[in-house]
This record gives sequence, C-alpha cells and structure tokens, in this order.
Amino acid sequence: MSQSLIGKSALVTGAGTGIGKGIAIELAKRGAKVAIHYNASEAGAKDTQHQIEEFGGLCMTVQADVADREHIFRMVDTSAAELGGIDILINNAALQLNIHWFDYTEEQYDRVMNINLKGYWQCMQAVIPYMKKQNFGRIINISSVHGKRPTDFDAVYCMSKGGIKMLGRESAIELARYGITVNTIAPGAIDVGKSRQSHSNPNPKKFPLGRVGLPADVAALACYIASDETSFMTGSTIRVDGAGMLM
Repeated sequence: MSQSLIGKSALVTGAGTGIGKGIAIELAKRGAKVAIHYNASEAGAKDTQHQIEEFGGLCMTVQADVADREHIFRMVDTSAAELGGIDILINNAALQLNIHWFDYTEEQYDRVMNINLKGYWQCMQAVIPYMKKQNFGRIINISSVHGKRPTDFDAVYCMSKGGIKMLGRESAIELARYGITVNTIAPGAIDVGKSRQSHSNPNPKKFPLGRVGLPADVAALACYIASDETSFMTGSTIRVDGAGMLM
C-alpha cells in the first residue's frame, strides 16, 4: 500500500517540468495539497495543475525566481497561507548550462550557484519557521549522481550538486531538534522529455536495468521519504540511478 500523505501540505520547486512535475503529481495522488512552483515554465506548471485537478487533487501554482531571496520568501508565505502551512519542501529547481570549464563566465557561475545551492538553502530558511511551529517537517533536496561522479561537460553544475549533499547532512544535524528531517535524492539519468538520446535502447553497460529513469521513479522515493514511515531517517543521500554509478 502506498504511503498516505493526506492532510500534508507540500511545496515543490521547479514543478512545471521533469522530476519536479512528477513529484508534485505523485504527492497529490497520495493526498497532499501541493504548491507547484515555476519560474519561466508557466505553461508547464499549469499542465501540472491540470493533471492534479483531473483526479481531484488540491493544488496551486506560484511563480518565483529561486535565486532571489525576496521571491523565495514571498513564494513560501503565499503557499503556506493558501495551503494552511508547509509540511514538506521538495527543493528541485535547478539550472544546468552544460558549459565547459574554461568557457564559464563569472555571471554564469553565480547564476548556477544562486539557484542550485543558495536557492535550496534559502528555501529551507523560509519554510523552517512553519515547520518549527508544528515540530514536524520533511525537507527533500534533489541532488544528482554528478554530486559524486564528475562530468566532463559542466564542472559548476557538479560543484553545486555536491554542495547540496553536504547542505543536507549539516542541516539534518541542526534541524533534528525541531522534528525536521532533511534527506537528499541523487538521480542518475532521468528522461525528462528534453532529449531522446538513446533512451529507447540504452547501452546495457551503462544502464544495467535496460532503461533510463523516469520522473515517476524519483517521485515514488520522494513520497516515501515525505511520509511518516521515515521519521528516523535524516541526513541520508539515496541514489536513484538503476545501478548506473556501479558501472
């Protein structure tokens, strides 16, 4: 039986596309009220909302640039006011530019870090007062296998994803006294609809299960971590990569 999230309120950043979209929909299927965050993907967020409302789920959309502190606090306060608080934060919104090491500008570096790492930290700062009030919270940060395994195409993205893992570990210690758990999911290759690549027939030497991941694979794990069944799990990083890191 799937973990019930009835009565919980969740904020999912970057929920107009990809992994965030999948997580938002699955949270709603399990009974959570969901705030669907987007920055530029308004059409995607509206589609997420439409899919949730089709099966009777409760949700709202909220726009914010998660590189901007004022945007973040407005997003969180608006979501909490409409949903009746925030029990679950899914930090997912991220920027991956795929720029080689020598080609990055300082402005591009700052933008990636301000979204992928500082943005996560500030979203946590914004939701923690709501979670402390109820002595309960689930914070789930989406990192990547590239927080451990380097790429040869975007060093700054990898740096940010590695930082997310340590953010989760440090925060788990600091926030435990308030009944707030902080865990990290590290997806491998996930088909988010941007590129077909070899997704229909992936190389078995890289993908032992014979396929890449889907947003639903990450969403199922996120819902488990968000449930009451994981009250003793915090500071963990769990890979969802079909054993790709082992190859």
